[in-house]
Amino acid sequence: MNLEDVKEFAEGAKVEIYIHDQEGGDQAPAVKKAIKKVLLCPDKTHLRFYFDDFYFLAVPLESDVSWSDHQWAAFDSGSGLTYTFKKVQVL
Repeated sequence: MNLEDVKEFAEGAKVEIYIHDQEGGDQAPAVKKAIKKVLLCPDKTHLRFYFDDFYFLAVPLESDVSWSDHQWAAFDSGSGLTYTFKKVQVL
């Protein structure tokens, strides 16, 4: 996972975030957030997607990543979770 590529996709973007497991079990509803910044965590094992100066979502760096202009997804085989970020169109 390349930090600069993720920053280019995410920093300043308004996104819908989905987190789901590979079994397709109960899924939390999508949340809409604006991503303020993307940084490595201090131990360099996760990327932190900050929504403000305090709250963030951490995604493991070892995740398998796929992305396009409008969507970024990371699958963590250790937890079986997929983190999906879809850009929201601003009208």
